[in-house]
Amino acid sequence: MTKAEVIAEIANRTEIDKQKVGIIIETFFQVVKDKMAEGENIYVRGFGSFINKKRAQKIGRNISKKVSIVIPAHFVPNFKPAKEFEERIKNSEVLNSMLTQNQ
Repeated sequence: MTKAEVIAEIANRTEIDKQKVGIIIETFFQVVKDKMAEGENIYVRGFGSFINKKRAQKIGRNISKKVSIVIPAHFVPNFKPAKEFEERIKNSEVLNSMLTQNQ
């Protein structure tokens, strides 16, 4: 599903204009990015958490030059779904039927 499809779905469910929904969605994403860049984590009860995870410094290899390089410690954005979100996915009849079809 694309962002445009999400916007259209929300507009259909709420009967709010697509343009207004698009502005709200874009603003939400911008707030998440801005706040995480400022070092804040975002917790949405029942949905999940957007958190900054620290990656330790490590030694990597540049295979083409055959040299070791130091990859400095850094933060990466991460999403951790809430338990009820995980349970809804685990218990999804549609997804479970897809598992049985692929076996």
